[in-house]
Amino acid sequence: MEAALCVDRAYEPGDRVVISGSRHMYAQMDQAMPRGEVYAPSGTMTWTVPAGEHRLSYAPGAFEAKRHVIWARAMTKEELLSRRNLAGNPADLRGDTDFYPHCTANVETRNEACFCARNVIDGMRLNTFHGEWPYQSWGIGAREDAWCLLDMGREVEIEEMALTLRADFPHDAYWTEGHVVLSDGFETGFPLEKTGERQFISLGKHRVRWLRLERMVKSDDPSAFPALTEWEVFGRDAEKEM
Repeated sequence: MEAALCVDRAYEPGDRVVISGSRHMYAQMDQAMPRGEVYAPSGTMTWTVPAGEHRLSYAPGAFEAKRHVIWARAMTKEELLSRRNLAGNPADLRGDTDFYPHCTANVETRNEACFCARNVIDGMRLNTFHGEWPYQSWGIGAREDAWCLLDMGREVEIEEMALTLRADFPHDAYWTEGHVVLSDGFETGFPLEKTGERQFISLGKHRVRWLRLERMVKSDDPSAFPALTEWEVFGRDAEKEM
């Protein structure tokens, strides 16, 4: 099942896109955005077109043209059972959503879109600068108690995750260690290095609904600004959730 729509007008603030027909789908919400996996528990996802300052996390000119293409298709059982990055969702939005994966945090630097939690699952790993697209990240405003929650919307089977730290050194600091808590009660600490490369963390096999990064320990760099560019979680869907 596949669908495409061409919208022949400029978007206005408050415009929404509604896609129905499948709980598991690949979707591309605009031609300026990458395609990504979406889980909609009710079989319908409602996506509010980013406007104003929210557009700073997207490519220049995104949503501003007078013609837009939206595409979606249902995922196959074979795809759902395959090992992949379960966290990637370029369509994620700030605030409440009716689709997943969805990222939230207790702090976002100056409450700016280019430092909001959703940025860590948008599929962009460019991390040698900071600020507007394509260098958006999750910034913690120098808070020592910062946490970031990744909600999958359903139970999934996971085994590994990868973190890409923002590496705009020397503007940035980095975390020397962190902690992850899983919804099944498991938690573990892990070391981190001063690098812009992905850092893989083995979790063992778990069936979870959500993961939370917390207790992130900043390095002794003079900078007060460690940040996270991308958070990937590898596994597959639980068969009973299909």
